[in-house]
Amino acid sequence: MAAPGGGGEESNRFNKYAAACAIVASMISIIFGYDTGVMSGAMIFIKEELKIHDTNVEVLAGILNLCALVGSLLAGRTSDYIGRRYTIMVASVIFMGGSILMGWGPSYAVLITGRCIAGVGVGFALMIAPVYSAEVSSPSSRGFFTSLPELGISIGILLGYVSNVLLGKLSLKLGWRLMLGVAAIPSLLLSFGIVKMPESPRWLAMQGRLGEAKRVLLMVANSKEEAQTRLREIKLALGIDERCDEDIVKLPPKSTSGTGVWKELLINPKPAVRWILIAAVGIHFFEHAVGIEAVVLYSPRIFKKAGITDKEKLLLATVGVGLTKFTFVLVSTFLIDRVGRRKLLLTSTAGVIGALALLGSCLTVVEQHHGEKVLWALTVSIVSTYTFVAFFNIGLAPVTWVYSSEIFPLKLRAQGYSLGVAVNRLMNATVSMTFISLYKSITIGGAFFLFAGISLVAWFFFFFLFPETKGRSLEDMEELFSKGFRARPETRNEGVEVQQRNEV
Repeated sequence: MAAPGGGGEESNRFNKYAAACAIVASMISIIFGYDTGVMSGAMIFIKEELKIHDTNVEVLAGILNLCALVGSLLAGRTSDYIGRRYTIMVASVIFMGGSILMGWGPSYAVLITGRCIAGVGVGFALMIAPVYSAEVSSPSSRGFFTSLPELGISIGILLGYVSNVLLGKLSLKLGWRLMLGVAAIPSLLLSFGIVKMPESPRWLAMQGRLGEAKRVLLMVANSKEEAQTRLREIKLALGIDERCDEDIVKLPPKSTSGTGVWKELLINPKPAVRWILIAAVGIHFFEHAVGIEAVVLYSPRIFKKAGITDKEKLLLATVGVGLTKFTFVLVSTFLIDRVGRRKLLLTSTAGVIGALALLGSCLTVVEQHHGEKVLWALTVSIVSTYTFVAFFNIGLAPVTWVYSSEIFPLKLRAQGYSLGVAVNRLMNATVSMTFISLYKSITIGGAFFLFAGISLVAWFFFFFLFPETKGRSLEDMEELFSKGFRARPETRNEGVEVQQRNEV
């Protein structure tokens, strides 16, 4: 028999309905991941047909993320106005329009326009999918469900790499256009599938629709007791009397104008909110500052620098990057609720530092031999690239999205999280649009040494600022961060106290 509050055996199993909701929400991430992966190969053919320079290639690679920055900021307000579910639909429709333009792509200008439109859709998707997943899931499975969008990105990137190999054999004019345009089809299908999803119970409660929120919680919780506990915590977070009968009373919606939210976030934040914001923005900054986008987008160039010159072998080696990313993100989804966010993050970042330092060393050796093949350096370069991708995706990649989507207070969550995603996209664009120029200035080995140094700074940032959030309810996060920036992971006794509080 389950313990009250969703404890015991029932709290440790997945609610199938909540899982289905999180999976559907994560489908938009697969489409975005596909675009990222396929662009790494498509750029080779686009440059050849449209006769563009490396600067144009950098802009093409990074412009999507600059536009995603705008999309993510818009998505925070939008999701507070129209709800989480319909914001996912908006993301699908916008991305579909951009994909159609890119698939047509008669000129570089049209291609850039389509990329910008798709980027706005990506910004919406990256902001809303983890937030929706976090808000429908139980504390015991929130890490798994909220990391599904990152798993979706990995699946999409792998599919994009495979598409490069298969469609790259078609004619020059047709191949890359099919690579980019085919993403419109799943976007269209997803926009219809979203209609069957329920709205986030926390958003419904913010609108004063407590009866609907209760009905959704009864569907996504592991027990009736857990649903009641979660509803009570939501009421307390919103300042609603917990004795209020949600089946009878419909309250006026909480203000979602955004003015008060930005004041509480940026102008006059409480100490706990300040540290939450620093943690969320910081982890999104470092996720891309360590250089992962340089590997995902420019892996063909990296392998070419290492000594692989055949175009087909370059694309096949890139598929290995996608397969490694998918494998380790998949492993991470099963570890994140067991091991915890903090341990995965610190272990992952330490591995990233070592892999980047090794990759930088080997690429420096290759460059010093001026085109002469050094077999051991070539082999270790490829292995260290895959090792970097593996360590990055077992911790830093999924924890970034899980951690930042769960730590904000309810009324600040959508717009606070959108700010983190905006920083994420800004750093992604910065790396995407400067990597070629960077390695030409300081050598490709020097570029990866730089990323290794940034990763070292990231490790200390995470060590001192990030308490463990595993097993905490969303409404419990502000109390956790109120301990200040030196808050440590839960001790065994603290974990028991949290569980007992949830069971009362």
